[in-house]
Amino acid sequence: MPLIITPRIAIPDDELVEGFMRASGPGGQNVNKVETAVQLRFHVLNSEALSNEVKVRLVRLAGRRMTREGEIVIEAQRFRSRERNREDARARLADLIARAAEPPKPRIKTKVSRAQKKKRVEDKRRRSETKAQRRRPID
Repeated sequence: MPLIITPRIAIPDDELVEGFMRASGPGGQNVNKVETAVQLRFHVLNSEALSNEVKVRLVRLAGRRMTREGEIVIEAQRFRSRERNREDARARLADLIARAAEPPKPRIKTKVSRAQKKKRVEDKRRRSETKAQRRRPID
């Protein structure tokens, strides 16, 4: 079943690689026998499901979860069951891609108001006078 991010973006299962390993943390006797932790890998640069703009934003957002080869690696071991860890890893990847899919809000240039400029100059003048008062008087 593909990982559905938005109505327009769905990652096919063949682009996701899951690996399982033993988890650290709680689990009792199970922790040494069962591989419940999940490592989810998604190769961003080779993905056909994402546009180039989304890929660029995703690379920036992924940070240290991204390998040099362009693969996002997400490890999930919060839960004791393998299935819940799988769901957690897939949800975290989906959230990351959804954040990258949102186009950034365009910056609107603003001007400094005349009143602000006047206030800045007035504050500088006042500060200068304060410092001038501290100088030693000229004999």
